[in-house]
Parts: sequence; structure tokens; C-alpha cells
Amino acid sequence: MSVYKKFLGQTMVYGISTIVSRLLNFILTPIFLRTYAAAAYGIFTKMYSYASLINAVLAFGMETTFFRYLNKHEDKKQQVYNNSFLIVAFISTLVLITGLVFTAPITKWLLNNDMSHYQDQKRYVQYFYWLLFADAICVIPFAKIRADGKPFRYSLIKFINVFTYVSVSLFFIYVVPYIIKNNLPTANFFVIWFRESWIGYVFIANLTASAFTFILLIPEFLKVQFKFDKEMFKTMLSYSWPVLVANLSFMLNENLDKLLLDRFSTEAQVGIYGAVCKIAIFISIFNMAFRLGAEPFFFSHAKNVNAKQTYATILQYFVIALSILFVALIANIEILKYFIGNKIHNEVWVGLPAIPYLLFGYVCLGIYMNLSIWYRLSDQTRFGLYISLVGAVITIVFNLVLIPRYSYMGSAWVSMATYSTMMVISYILGQKYYPIPYNLKKILAYLIISVLIVFTSFFIFNKNIYIGNAMLVAFVAGIAYFEKKDLMKLLKR
Repeated sequence: MSVYKKFLGQTMVYGISTIVSRLLNFILTPIFLRTYAAAAYGIFTKMYSYASLINAVLAFGMETTFFRYLNKHEDKKQQVYNNSFLIVAFISTLVLITGLVFTAPITKWLLNNDMSHYQDQKRYVQYFYWLLFADAICVIPFAKIRADGKPFRYSLIKFINVFTYVSVSLFFIYVVPYIIKNNLPTANFFVIWFRESWIGYVFIANLTASAFTFILLIPEFLKVQFKFDKEMFKTMLSYSWPVLVANLSFMLNENLDKLLLDRFSTEAQVGIYGAVCKIAIFISIFNMAFRLGAEPFFFSHAKNVNAKQTYATILQYFVIALSILFVALIANIEILKYFIGNKIHNEVWVGLPAIPYLLFGYVCLGIYMNLSIWYRLSDQTRFGLYISLVGAVITIVFNLVLIPRYSYMGSAWVSMATYSTMMVISYILGQKYYPIPYNLKKILAYLIISVLIVFTSFFIFNKNIYIGNAMLVAFVAGIAYFEKKDLMKLLKR
């Protein structure tokens, strides 16, 4: 089977499942915004931002380390699985116990000593520590499924997770109030404890979904042998800790803006920013699908003679796809905005001008994820640490400077600046230490043209859907014309 066919096939499976799962999740955004005030949605955004940061610590960089060590030690796959799982399990259990013991001071810190919502916030903290534990303990079993080349099983479990989350959320938002209002059977049971429009039910729904995922992964848990290879652990640790810091820095880049908005602005502003960030989910889906398929593929393909040329070709068409998606989203922003609001509940539409900057930031992030393979394959993960720290410094410094003055717009600008800087640094260092023959001229041409089209469509023609889509069609036609020969060669191969 052609390496491109294998890569594309697995990525498409991951992509389709990710799109379906994320879109199921995405439909909750307008429902949440109609059910909860922007300030309540701000609590939702804030809690998940903190959870993302802690999740990076719990995973300890072991997912990437797992794939790398499977490639390096093909004769010790069981030991690699055992070590990776036991390390994550130990850290997750330790954090869970610590979080539950110190729930009260953590809650006070989150509330800035405002005790008016203490009991609710305390519950949220407890829910989230269990949620973090459940998600972290599943990281390595999910990685094993991907490494074993079972994208359908991976996708099915992820789909069930999201379907459960959506179903339970809708149950609390619509079904329970309907039962109570119409005095249907079980109404008396729900009346006793149910609180309408309580954001805590969203967290309960997520925890329920994570519990189902845990159950579905029991076959992978049963394959763990409680035998710890100390010598392998030492080398795995030297590889994983820079990945850990890099992942933590990445999560800091992703979430610090929302946390600082909470400190320097209002929860309503956090809610608006969190809502408009949902539009970026489409590029995020594409990036995630690529990473799920690419990470195991890149490591397994590394020993092939033409590996570097394969990586270069993949990046070129990845950038083409990202550029088209970038232009398409902005061209149709007047339609997409209804996913985060409507003519009545449109308080978040004021944040739409941040979207072009957020989207381009995610384009740069996707390219950076692709480029970062050089330091993972060459066992130079310290460079991933350095690059991420540079990104973290940019995020922290400029968010502190811009948020007090420009609110969420400052956050959007910083996000774009951070990921574009990380992308450029990774390319420069990669060409020095692990050169890959990327077609830089073509890649830059497509990126620059897409940016010009987006700027023209959004700011000059004021988001006109007809002009935007006409430029999109012209852009795609131009790409098809210039890529026709190369595409024909790939199809023949």
C-alpha cells in the first residue's frame, strides 16, 4: 500500500469521526448561550481552561514518548506500554487525592475570596478533579489503540464519549424541565433537587461521558502488566519531560488569555471570547485529525529512505487544505455566527472581529504541529521545550499588556503572534538540525494569498458572503491549476 494512501486513509477515519464528534459538541454552544448568561458561560470557559493546563501535567508528555519508544524498542512494546501507563496513573492519582483534600482553598482562590458562590464553585472543583483523573488515565490506552492501527475503534469510543456528553447535557437542559413543567411521572423526584439553568449539570454530563469511556477502554487496561522497567524509565523521562514542559507551555498559550481576561475583565467578556473561539473549532478539528493520523505514521515511517520527502509533501498539501479552510470560514462567517447566537441571543456577536486573527493563529499552529516532527524524530525534544517557552513568554507578556486595554481583541492578536512565531522558529531550527526539503515558496505563496483574501473579504467587503465565496472559488481554481501535475503524480503512485 502506498505510504500516502495509508496516511490519508487513517487520517480520514480520524478526521470524519473528529468532525462528527466535534460538531455534536459544537451544537451545544448556541444552546448553552441561550440557556446560560454570558457570565455563566464565562465560568464554563474558565474551568475548562484550567483543566487543559492540568491535563498537560497529568499526561506528562507520555503520549509522544510512547510512540517514540515503540519505534525505538520494537522488541519491548509491552514494557513501553507498562511504563507509560503506570507513570500517568501514578501522577493522576496523586493529583486527584491532592485536589480533593485541598478543595476549599482552591475554591477560594478561584473566587478571589468572593464567597457568594462558594458552594457551587466547590462542587465544580470536585467534579473537575474526577474528570481530570478519568481523562488522564485513558491517555495511554487511547495511544495504544492508535499505535495498533485501529482508527475505527478509537473513533467509535470518542464518538460515544461526545454523544453521551451531548445527550446528558440536553437531558438536564430540556427533558427534566419539561417533565417538571408538565407534571409527568418522576416529576416529584426531580423537583426535590433540580436547579434550572445550573451550569454544574454540564460538568456532570462531561464526567458521565468520561466514565463511559473508561468502561469502553477496559480491554486496554487489562493488557497492562504491573511490571516497571526502571532503566527504560530513566531514558523515557529524559525524552518526556521537555515534551511535558512544551505541552504545558502550549496549553498556557491556548488558555492563559481566557484566565487573564477573567482577572482583568468580566466573566461576560470571557464568555464572549470563549464563544467566538468556538468558530476556530473547524480548523482545530482539522489539526486534531491530522495529529491523530500523523503522529503514529511519522514515527513508524521514520526509517524509510524517502521519509523526509514524504514529510515535505504532506506539509505542502496540509497547508493547501488549511488555507482553503481558512478562506472558506471567513467567506461564510455571516452564516457561521448563528452557531454561537441568533437574532435574539446575539450578545456574543460583538466579538466577531477577533475571529480572523484566531483562525490564522490556528493555521500557524497546525503548521507548527507538522514541523515539530523534526525534534521528536531526532530525540531533540529540548528544542520543543525552548520553542514553547518562547511562545509562553510572548503569551504572558503581551496578554498582560494588551488585555487591560483591548480586552479579548488583545488576546486574539497575541494568539496569532504566538503561534506564527513558534512556526517560524521551528522551521529555522528544523532546517539546521534535521533538514526536510519543504517547498517553502509554494507554502508561503498559499499562506500569503489566503491572508489577503481573508482581509479583503472580512474588512474591506464587510463579510459579504457572495464576494467572499467568489474569491474562495477563484482561490481553489488557482490551486487546482498550479497543483494539477503534482496531484496527478501522487494519484498514480
